[in-house]
Amino acid sequence: MTALLMAAAVAVDWLLGEPRRWHPLVGFGRLTRALEARLYQVDSRLRGVLGVALLVLPITAAFALLRWRFAVAAPLIDIALLVFALGHRSLHDHARPIAAALKAGDPVLAQQLTARIVSRDSAAIDPAPAATESVLENGNDGVFGALFWFAILGGPGALLFRLANTLDAMWGYRNARYLQFGWAAARFDDGLNWPAARLTALSYALLGQTRIALHSWKTQAPLWDSPNAGPVMSAGAGALGLQLGGAARYEGEWHQRPVLGAGTAATADDIERALRLVRRSVLLWLAVIALLELARHA
Repeated sequence: MTALLMAAAVAVDWLLGEPRRWHPLVGFGRLTRALEARLYQVDSRLRGVLGVALLVLPITAAFALLRWRFAVAAPLIDIALLVFALGHRSLHDHARPIAAALKAGDPVLAQQLTARIVSRDSAAIDPAPAATESVLENGNDGVFGALFWFAILGGPGALLFRLANTLDAMWGYRNARYLQFGWAAARFDDGLNWPAARLTALSYALLGQTRIALHSWKTQAPLWDSPNAGPVMSAGAGALGLQLGGAARYEGEWHQRPVLGAGTAATADDIERALRLVRRSVLLWLAVIALLELARHA
């Protein structure tokens, strides 16, 4: 049943994509900013913990209660919550125009499009590697994390993951404003993401150049500043036979990030290769979960 519900949600997400108007995450973002205006204190981790609890727990509990109260509709509720949590189609919708702009000989447009999906300074973005890195990382954040927690806790689990991941994107920065207040959001997302990120890295490795991917994961991931992006991106880069990472400029300052993977520099074609790796990994997850369910009921 879980595999069927997952497959249904993946199909609906692929057909519909993100809503162009009235996106629920836009409303959640506004709620987050309103609560931040009331709670924020620059040096208070405790207020950040309270903010995460107030934003995530009541909403998740409400949908869990709804699912329990209307058990007959639980499968439909689960599908709807997983569709909300997934960003599989949107990953393609954001990345493919970057590749198209590069192939059309318009690097300025490619930079502008890439700046929408990464946090680097737009004028210093190299679109092909930046977009490829984003596809690999957001394969976990926008797809596999939601699938993992759906398999564990159903629709409310996927919702919990998406809300936590969104809070991390808003509060989880290591800068003067959010270093303390955003600590809870960052750590909560790290904890939820930890198992899914490693399964994502393993999926990338199995479906690509496995030996290079596993070696890159082992040797390069510990050097990355994110405990979850490191395994995902190093394994993904190795699986594709690409060299990613390296210097990047944020808020006017250059940061020398570790090199990820091994091989050639990314080109426009590699953006689609990264998307293909994500798609194949989704099919792998659905197949494995279906086999596990069959084995459990045999």
